[in-house]
Amino acid sequence: MRLDKFLKVSRLIKRRTVANEACDAGRVMINDKPAKASAQVKAGDIIEIQFGSRNVKVEVLDVKETVKKEDVENLYRYL
Repeated sequence: MRLDKFLKVSRLIKRRTVANEACDAGRVMINDKPAKASAQVKAGDIIEIQFGSRNVKVEVLDVKETVKKEDVENLYRYL
């Protein structure tokens, strides 16, 4: 799955356009490498997102096209 779509589906970032902008600005890393919005995400990847002065680091546990709000915590784990 594309990185921008995963960020939206997992609700780490609310909108796909915002996810695209964060990737273009170099604020999203996959496995310690800067990632483009089109980068492929798979289970086991480590995603790090910089929100201003705050960093969020998560491990991808599962990749699904659609998910209910209450099942979101099954997609990733905070590190």
